[in-house]
Amino acid sequence: MGKQEGFHPDWTTRAPDKGTYRSIFKWGAPDRFKHPNAGFYALLKEKLAMTDADFQEKRNPGNGRVQCDIPIQLTDDQVRRFVEIVGENNITMDDYSRVKFSHGKTAEEIMKLRREIVGNLADLVVHPRDKADVRQIVAYCHDRKIPLVARGGGSSVTMGVACTRGGICLDMSKHMHHVIELNEANHTATVEPGILGPQYEHVLNHAPDQKGAKRRYTCGHFPQSFEYSSVGGWIAALGSGQQSTYYGDMYDLVVSQEYVTPVGEFKTLDFPAAATGPKVNDIMKGSEGAFGVLVSATLKIFRYMPENRQRFAFVFPDWHAAVDGAREICQAEFGMPSVFRISDPEETEIAMRLYGVDGTFIDKGIALRGYKTGKRCMLVGQSEGALSFAKNVKKNIKKVCRAHRAMYIGGYPMKNWEHGRFDDPYMREDLDDYGIMVDTLESGVAWDKFHELYRGVRGFIKSRENTVCMTHASHFYPQGTNLYFIFISRMGNIAEYRKFQSGVIDKIAAHGGSLSHHHGVGKMIGPWMAEHLGDHQMNVLRAVKNHFDPHNIMNPGGTLGFE
Repeated sequence: MGKQEGFHPDWTTRAPDKGTYRSIFKWGAPDRFKHPNAGFYALLKEKLAMTDADFQEKRNPGNGRVQCDIPIQLTDDQVRRFVEIVGENNITMDDYSRVKFSHGKTAEEIMKLRREIVGNLADLVVHPRDKADVRQIVAYCHDRKIPLVARGGGSSVTMGVACTRGGICLDMSKHMHHVIELNEANHTATVEPGILGPQYEHVLNHAPDQKGAKRRYTCGHFPQSFEYSSVGGWIAALGSGQQSTYYGDMYDLVVSQEYVTPVGEFKTLDFPAAATGPKVNDIMKGSEGAFGVLVSATLKIFRYMPENRQRFAFVFPDWHAAVDGAREICQAEFGMPSVFRISDPEETEIAMRLYGVDGTFIDKGIALRGYKTGKRCMLVGQSEGALSFAKNVKKNIKKVCRAHRAMYIGGYPMKNWEHGRFDDPYMREDLDDYGIMVDTLESGVAWDKFHELYRGVRGFIKSRENTVCMTHASHFYPQGTNLYFIFISRMGNIAEYRKFQSGVIDKIAAHGGSLSHHHGVGKMIGPWMAEHLGDHQMNVLRAVKNHFDPHNIMNPGGTLGFE
């Protein structure tokens, strides 16, 4: 059965039924979707050797109601103690809640939920109201050696919130989601960890009304998971937002933190800089709840001036020209753009279809100028800040790009990308419904290892028959960048996926890349940590772990490579 006239897949267009597995693994808002357009659908069939017949019937849709036979391991007295601490209304222990709060958005977790496979679960989901609740919960768990996993938005793609040893899932999003203080003198905001990106940004954008401030502000941190991820999760996994080239990633943005650990509480200091030896503040960034529970953080904020944004897009003749141009922009010292992204030929081809450029006058003009499909590479970006600064950055970027044989194509592709910047993850459900796996792995890499890493990792991914590998560089520095590999392929089972994913990580490690640039480590990448860091560095981390968490109750089971 081949092509059918007028056929298009039955993409899901209604919210999942409540209480189903699908309602857990679906990305974002229950009633929000993004479906492949006709151009992308045609490309998928071409690249994956599929026909309309392969899109006739959904597979493993996960529409069954959640039920599990995994008993709660806590005693009745222990359950009663948690009720005493937070109140009955802040304890959930039904099957659905236990499954929902014990999973993130890792591809393997989603594959299992689609097949209605449930493994290890939290015994209780506890919703602390404030730091005092957290203090009592951590102390009790430490005393009784009960595992404890802190959770924010649950958007982890590295099994970072998987409750592999039962115990308590500490949901920080229900109550602990406030902006505690906005300090205009210091350009900082102090927040609770459970606040989600949109709420945080809304308070800052409307600071005169919300906080009595003189100006409007922005957090400067916009990961693709922005709408459904928490500030605590950003810090725990050392996230990088799509505008980190200008604003910095979470390592740069965190000024101070406050933690409750099994051995006590502490708050780091708010100095802009200090020469007082190694900083505990830095050690806690990226610790993924393995040392303690984050209860507040003070972050840098920035003036909000969206009216000054300068958008731009270029097409380069090939990948090497795009990379050389990007490196020169980062090292020229005329200022960094905010959004800055270069796509390799395969991603460029797909992006043109996804964002409606394919077949337009822009596309036709590009082709007439000799920028050929299969070689050409797109750059999209924007500069911001003070108007004079933003304009100057754009002007100088134009000069560099033209010197590297790039064609300026205006701001339309960037505007289109910006409009749908948080929507692409919604397509994952559509593709998964028909047995098509979409996943990503990313790696920080120095410029002198860039092409080696690109060739090695992409070569492995493309060695799998009928597999798409979209690759781009984003999050730029004078010393290097982040390479982001998006692979799309038909995957038959979980074991097949796990073997392929491990192969990709092996290639990243073998070709000079970091194991993660901004997704964190979790339990997924943990097995590579000891070899990646070496014995001395890993032993330092183990010593910190043993100090703060002597009973190994904090996010146990492989987080950061700990047992």
